[in-house]
Amino acid sequence: MSHSPLRINALIVDAADPERLAAFWSELLGRPIAGRTGPYVWLQRENGLGLGFQQVGEAKSGKNRMHFDISSPNPPDEQHRVESLGGRRLEEYAEGGFLVMADPEGNEFCIIPDGPFSLDDEGHADYLD
Repeated sequence: MSHSPLRINALIVDAADPERLAAFWSELLGRPIAGRTGPYVWLQRENGLGLGFQQVGEAKSGKNRMHFDISSPNPPDEQHRVESLGGRRLEEYAEGGFLVMADPEGNEFCIIPDGPFSLDDEGHADYLD
């Protein structure tokens, strides 16, 4: 029996307040809120990929095991927009050379340049130099 490769259908982010988190990501990514089902708030699908926010009872604890990399022609300008929407920069990661941000509930994500950038042998980026 042959198996078709699996594909990622949607990414789901746990949230104490899925409406607030969906509103943040909707504005940041330019993807409108497309629906609500039970404890989920969904953004409009893009390129076949769904992004949803699921209400959970427990608060986020510790560092994410997976994070989003979002690209921008000018990451430092996007930092200010993220902060105006309720996110913040995570300075504890600054020495790695990546622009690491957190959404209003503390979920980490990186803003990286649209174009290529270099990494050294230790994985440090150079695009903020």
